[in-house]
Amino acid sequence: MPINVTRSSMPDYEEYIEEIKDLWDSRWLTNMGAKHQKLEKNLEEYLGAKNITLYTNGHLALENILEAYSFEKGSEIITTPFTFASTTNAIVRCGLIPVFCDIKESDYTINSDKIEELITDKTVAIMPVHVYGTMCDTDKIESIAKKHNLKVIYDAAHAFGVTYKGKSSAVYGDASMFSFHATKVFNTVEGGALCYTDSSLKEKLDDLKNFGLRGEEGNFAGGNAKMSEFHAAMGILNLRHLDKEIEKREKVALKYYELLSDIDGIKLLKADKDTKTNYAYFPVLFDGYKYTRDEIFGKLKENDIISRKYFYPITSEFKCIKDNFKVHKTPIAKKISENILCLPMYADLSIEDAEKIAQIILN
Repeated sequence: MPINVTRSSMPDYEEYIEEIKDLWDSRWLTNMGAKHQKLEKNLEEYLGAKNITLYTNGHLALENILEAYSFEKGSEIITTPFTFASTTNAIVRCGLIPVFCDIKESDYTINSDKIEELITDKTVAIMPVHVYGTMCDTDKIESIAKKHNLKVIYDAAHAFGVTYKGKSSAVYGDASMFSFHATKVFNTVEGGALCYTDSSLKEKLDDLKNFGLRGEEGNFAGGNAKMSEFHAAMGILNLRHLDKEIEKREKVALKYYELLSDIDGIKLLKADKDTKTNYAYFPVLFDGYKYTRDEIFGKLKENDIISRKYFYPITSEFKCIKDNFKVHKTPIAKKISENILCLPMYADLSIEDAEKIAQIILN
C-alpha cells in the first residue's frame, strides 16, 4: 500500500455507530440539532473559546466572518501568500483586496515587521496564517492592529489544539477560523468553525449560514453553510481521542527529527519554547541539499510514498490573483514555496515507515 502524506483519524466503527443511533429516532439530521449543539459546547470547553459557530467547512466560515464585519467593498486586507488558496479566495470572493506581506524565514508565518508599511487608508484588517502548527507573532500583530484600529482574523486551519504561552490559538485576534477537513489533526470529515470575541456576532453568523433567514423573515441573502448531525457526531468522537492522536503524531515527528536533523541543506521546523504544537504537518526545507525538493518528491513517489509541495505555488502567483490585483513582491515566501516538502505525517504512521522515508531522503 502506498504511504500517503496524511491519513484521516477516525474513531472505532462501533463507537461511531453507537453515537449516531439516536438520529434514526429523531430524524433530525441537520439544522443545528442535538449533535451540533453538543459539539459546539465541547469545543468551547476544549478551546477555551467564549463564542463558537460551526460550519460545513472552514472556507465558508472565513467568508462569513468577513461578511459579518460588513467591510466596504474594495477595502484592503493584509495577508500572506504562503497559504492555501482558501485564505486568498475568501478575501477576493467577499469583494475585498488582498495585500500580500512576506513571511519570516524562521517559521514561515507572516513577517510582522513588514505589516505596517503595507497599511493604507483602505486597510480594514490583517489576516495572518498560523502555519504547520506554528503560530504567528500574535503579540506584535495585536499591537499593530490596536494602533491602526484594524480587525485581526486568523486563518488557524493548521492550529487546532495549539497553545501559545498557555493560551489556546482560538482566543487570539478578533476571530480565528479552524478547518475540520478530513486531513486535519481534528476532523469532522468536512467542517469548520469560527471562534470570535464579539458575542453580538453570533446571531448574524447563524443567519449568514442559514440563508439569511430568522423564522420566516429573510433579513438578507445569506448562504447555506450548516454542519450536519453526522459530521458533528464524528467531531464529538474525534475530539474525545484528540490528545492521544497528537501524542502519536509527536512520536513520528521525534523520529524524523532524530534522523534528519543537522544535515547540510535540510532545515526542519520546530516550535518555539512558548508553543505547544499539534504536529499537524512535517515540513522539510531543502536549501542547498544534494537533491532538490522536486527530486526528493519524485524519488519518494517512485517508492509509493506521497509527499506534498505545500504550500506551492504562493497564492499571489495564481493567474486569477496576479491578473487582477497589484501584487507586492514576497521573495522569502516564493523561496520557501519552491523548496518546501511536507513528509507523511499522521497518527497511524509507523515508526518503521518514518525511518524508511528518512532513509530514502538521506540515501
